[in-house]
Amino acid sequence: MRERLVRLSRRTKRLIQVSVDCVLIWLALWLAFYIRLGSVEMIEPFGGHAWLFIVTPLVSIPLFIRFGMYRAVMRYLGNDALLAIAKAVTLSVLILSLIIYWYRDLPEIVPRSMIFNYWILGLLFVGGLRLALRQYFLGNWYTAVPFIKQQDSLIRVAVYGAGSAGNQLVAALRMGRTMRPVAFIDDDKTIANRVIAGIQVYSPKHIQQMIDVTGAEEILLAVPSASRRRRREILELLKAFPLHVRSVPSVADLANGRVRVEDIQEVDIADLLGRDSVKPKQELFDRCIRGKVVLVTGAGGSIGSELCRQIIGTTPQTLLLFEQSEFNLYSIHAELEQRIQRESLPVILIPILGTIRNGEHLLHVFRTWSVDTIYHAAAYKHVPMVEHNIAEGFLNNVMGTLYAAQAAIQAGVHNFVLISTDKAVRPANIMGGTKRLAEMILQALSREQAPVFLGGESTVHHVNKTRFTMVRFGNVLGSSGSVIPLFRQQIKHGGPVTVTHPNITRFFMTIPEAAQLVIQAGSMGEGGDVFVLDMGEPVRIVELAEKMINLSGMTVRSESNLYGDIEIVFTGLRPGEKLYEELLIGNNVSPTEHPMIMRADESYLPWERYRGALQELLECLYAEDYARLRQLLRETVDGYVPEGEIVDWIHLYQRR
Repeated sequence: MRERLVRLSRRTKRLIQVSVDCVLIWLALWLAFYIRLGSVEMIEPFGGHAWLFIVTPLVSIPLFIRFGMYRAVMRYLGNDALLAIAKAVTLSVLILSLIIYWYRDLPEIVPRSMIFNYWILGLLFVGGLRLALRQYFLGNWYTAVPFIKQQDSLIRVAVYGAGSAGNQLVAALRMGRTMRPVAFIDDDKTIANRVIAGIQVYSPKHIQQMIDVTGAEEILLAVPSASRRRRREILELLKAFPLHVRSVPSVADLANGRVRVEDIQEVDIADLLGRDSVKPKQELFDRCIRGKVVLVTGAGGSIGSELCRQIIGTTPQTLLLFEQSEFNLYSIHAELEQRIQRESLPVILIPILGTIRNGEHLLHVFRTWSVDTIYHAAAYKHVPMVEHNIAEGFLNNVMGTLYAAQAAIQAGVHNFVLISTDKAVRPANIMGGTKRLAEMILQALSREQAPVFLGGESTVHHVNKTRFTMVRFGNVLGSSGSVIPLFRQQIKHGGPVTVTHPNITRFFMTIPEAAQLVIQAGSMGEGGDVFVLDMGEPVRIVELAEKMINLSGMTVRSESNLYGDIEIVFTGLRPGEKLYEELLIGNNVSPTEHPMIMRADESYLPWERYRGALQELLECLYAEDYARLRQLLRETVDGYVPEGEIVDWIHLYQRR
């Protein structure tokens, strides 16, 4: 019946509503007389009172139409519609009162108190029927009926946060009929043990009681405006209970229209870290981006794509997306195109396929588009993968950076920002060593007024007008190769969760925060600067894994808990992996105008000497002389201590 009513035409639905309202008006009027007079015989709807039963719907129905009561969709009836009903009924009663008392020579006297009876009954019938129909069309009419116990297969959830977001979430869940909201949890003591939207509010200290009473299986966090520090405190409290914890999106995502309140998601790992980001300084964003031609290498990667999103918001004149992966380039280009059209941004977006190992192509692109600022995010960064693919790692991370830097000088690019890593500090692996070599290239070139390039134009001098800057930071949450997606997948499949070492720690930062700080740091460089981002306190990976398991509603299986759900297995450090990461080679660090960005003062080689070292490293690489390559890296890169023998997979196979 419900589906048949929903499928009726709009005209038919309105005709039914008008007819029902006429009946309700007559019923309310008849009862108003009966309550006042106490006798059926004294009420004459077809006699002396007939004029009143005719006039009342003629006055009320046009007002109902004028107030939009027949435009509202019944199953989505909100507070504004209920207010409109109250106004329409009240105004119709006032007009009816004027008609009754204006004409005193009417054939039948109407008691004055009857008007008040009719007003109350009219509100009750007209408004009450619509509320009842809303519950009926939503399929949960029995929630409004007392003493009816709800028995269904829906997941029973508690909502943490009884504010506007929590109430919107409860309404959305009731419409969706996939989950059953059974309780609110809120820190506000003034509403504890109260009832909101038909469900009871519990204080955080009574969560176990709430579980016992309601049988809740999940908790949904509806506190989008809370700081990360506060969200971390809430998650620390909830991990003690066997409940799957999920969350509604953040205020920023809601405001941007990317998601809705009802778009429930897994708990953001950034909330576990409890790290609140610092609001970016717009003048630093504007300095190298606004109204300029900006190019991002590795634009389809995790860091590169977020840089593009941040850059678009500062409205450059042109944004060039430089990427070697066709699929990644297509994905980020399509996303940014949609945003430009949606927000009517005056930005020209150019996707360019290419590799940073082709210096001539880079130079052609830089010159053709008169590039002002380059963010060099293209790199191979997966430590175990690069460890045994030495040639590709070196050619991409070191030579690719060199070719991009040389092309930038030749094309007169004003700003060049290298995205570096904490693994470049006293590296124990090839990836970290190559990133430190890339840093050293820019440090050396930035001190040269007219460097002699390595390669085909070795005898040609070019005046260096490019300001080179390096930004070094640790791991970013959710990037390609990050441990977080791996843990989620392992938990989803029932474990085990694999951690390399019980004492391994890492610095973490969200991708948007890292991209914002990179852009701001790049604007502060004077030439050859190495900036280090404040990554907060290092996080033990095993503790992160435990929290993710607990917040998934499961327990960790261990010697003290043999009947736990998921086991954590230690697999041993991977090739080139360190227990602890560092951000500084030395202790010479100074503050900048941004509290989250520090300037490091680190040693470097003069370009002529470094140029010779690069040439020798290339010769060893092409000759597959890895023993000599290892020795040269130790001599060139400060603190480089490889964990084991340096062997390329191809070279290893050939030796077999």
